[in-house]
Amino acid sequence: MINIDEFSKVEIRVGKILSAEKVPETDKLLKLSVDMGEEQPRQIISGIALYFPDPQALVGTKCSFVANLEPRVIKGLESQGMILAVSTPEGQFSLLKVGEDIPAGTKVK
Repeated sequence: MINIDEFSKVEIRVGKILSAEKVPETDKLLKLSVDMGEEQPRQIISGIALYFPDPQALVGTKCSFVANLEPRVIKGLESQGMILAVSTPEGQFSLLKVGEDIPAGTKVK
């Protein structure tokens, strides 16, 4: 269990996926370029490729992202955040999508 002070450290923001492509020589990884309302898009490396055979289907989607996660290098690529999603043991999967009228960069409260 964590307390509310610890949870409040997590910054969740709306991001709009600008581009998505498979990471070469991997089965599970996608490289996303994400507009989070900042000067430059962020690069997010995510293990969701099995759910999106055509990564281009993600372009334009607005989702929730952890924005203040320490950057991490995955397969030689820096990931600057984390996309939020849910999955079940039965294989159901969904990104945590956000309505089109909510601007990129908006903080989730």
